[in-house]
Amino acid sequence: MGITARGVGLLVAAVVLLGAGFRFAYPELTLLGAAAGAAVGYAALVAVWRPRLTVTRRADPDRVARGEPASMTLTVRNTGRLRSANLLAEDRCGTRTVPVPVLRLRPGRDTEVRYDVPTDRRGVVPVGPLRVTRRDPLGLVALARPYGAAVPVWVHPRIHPLTAVPRGAGRSLDGRVDGVPHGSITFDSLREYVVGDELRRVHWRTSARVGELMVRENVDTSLPRLVVLLDNRVAAHPQRVGGVAESFESACEAAASIVIAAHRADLPVLLLLVAAEPAEPTKPAEPAQVTTPDGGADGPLGPLDRLAAAELSTDGDAVRAATTRLRQDRLGDTLIFLTGPGGRDELGHVGALRGAYPSVVVGVFGAAEPTPPGTTGLVVVDAADGAQFAAEWDRVRRW
Repeated sequence: MGITARGVGLLVAAVVLLGAGFRFAYPELTLLGAAAGAAVGYAALVAVWRPRLTVTRRADPDRVARGEPASMTLTVRNTGRLRSANLLAEDRCGTRTVPVPVLRLRPGRDTEVRYDVPTDRRGVVPVGPLRVTRRDPLGLVALARPYGAAVPVWVHPRIHPLTAVPRGAGRSLDGRVDGVPHGSITFDSLREYVVGDELRRVHWRTSARVGELMVRENVDTSLPRLVVLLDNRVAAHPQRVGGVAESFESACEAAASIVIAAHRADLPVLLLLVAAEPAEPTKPAEPAQVTTPDGGADGPLGPLDRLAAAELSTDGDAVRAATTRLRQDRLGDTLIFLTGPGGRDELGHVGALRGAYPSVVVGVFGAAEPTPPGTTGLVVVDAADGAQFAAEWDRVRRW
């Protein structure tokens, strides 16, 4: 409960009038002081009354790419028996507030407000809760209460179409490393039937044509897996434009583009952040997730949601810890490291992973000068933003 300036003045006046009336035996002053005190008490009782309101929200849609339109529809219904008079309401939408008309809302009636959600920046925009302020007719006391839960709107990075994704590599049992397309048990050739071959492997059409039993010869290949390592350290993205690290935004767009391209090519992809991820607005912090070809994930949030919630970290030694884990676990075949101008000093740690990952590619965003050629023997793509990275992708698609 909050007493307004008018209420404070009237309460002080009530105390002074009552004190003066009793001290100097003036009944008129005592009566005025009592009336002022009664007015403040009445205002407090009116403000304490809690209106019965039901708040529902509908985001359309609740997940969008940066710059795409999104809106929120808010419905407030009076489920009480009394008219909700003297109410002021406003809804929180990110960093701004939206007025909601609930003044003198009849019982059983509702009011609906639709407004745009800002999507000009990547991130998670919290919408709500509705803040309803109850005031007395004299404006002496105001009491604000929240109604409804907050709803997040996920603003994903922009997606830039890629012409191809890395084909990856498969390790044979004898130690060879071969480039393979996507697939697991892959048809390779036909050969003559040998006693002991399973009849289900017989290719009957070819057998009828050549007059001999022919069986399929398959090759067991491993399914290529991409590992996208996003550098989210403050030191890697030192430049700011309007308080925003544009190189990090570009790296997030590149990571999102690779993930979507991998899904379309039916390739699994693992998204990792160099520094530890902070807790999500509505979920606890989650470990890295493997996304499957159908776009699903092994956790409550998909990769695009995690990219929307990704923030910069001050952990300067995170690259060494991340590369150590990657070397020990060998999480995939192709490693894609996305960083900013300040991350080029850590390329030595990334280059040391070439023994564990047959293909290692680095994307550097926002650098004033191109990365020197032959840096640690890595394939380096210098790009100003995510769109240029997508344009340069075709140049290094066959690694």
